[in-house]
Amino acid sequence: MSEERDDTAWQQLAAMAEMQERHNRLVHPQWASQGHEYYRAVWVECAELLDHFGWKWWKKSAANTEQVKLEIVDIWHFGLSELLSAGQVNRNLAARLKTALGRREREDFRLAVERLAQASLATRRFDLDAFAAVMRSLPLGFDELYRLYIGKNVLNAFRQTHGYKAGSYRKIWQGREDNEHLMDILRDLDSGAADFADRIDAALAERYALA
Repeated sequence: MSEERDDTAWQQLAAMAEMQERHNRLVHPQWASQGHEYYRAVWVECAELLDHFGWKWWKKSAANTEQVKLEIVDIWHFGLSELLSAGQVNRNLAARLKTALGRREREDFRLAVERLAQASLATRRFDLDAFAAVMRSLPLGFDELYRLYIGKNVLNAFRQTHGYKAGSYRKIWQGREDNEHLMDILRDLDSGAADFADRIDAALAERYALA
């Protein structure tokens, strides 16, 4: 059973890696040789993540868990890009992440996020263990990471093909951000379906046409 779970994790990681590479090529065909500072994107996303979770003691705020999870997925996009460019996406990586997520220790979520940001700044690298600690502290499991990643990757590609880079893309649809529409769509779809990504794209297109 353990080998079966490890194989599933590897299949999911491989699928995410393939989608990430395809998206990176869409943004820039020579992305792997551009020397992008993925670590910088990680710590900036950490700050955005905390805003959704809440940290301001001088005002009332409630954690928006769905948006927090999407911010974690955004961080994974950048971390995965760095791992891909370094040639480190393999079965061992899948097993390492699954093992890290299976650890029992959890710390305060805000502290876990700050440790990830700190590690990114200190090493200028994506720290997989610190990232896993953030996931554990929320918590966010591997299967959910996979489901949300597929959704956000499709949305990112949708943005690019609808003018995101040129500035013509409309991020607000019917008074709500596209991320919120994405979460609505994901609730109604089966992530195990062979055409899961295609269904997400079709549903996004239908909603965007009404924006």
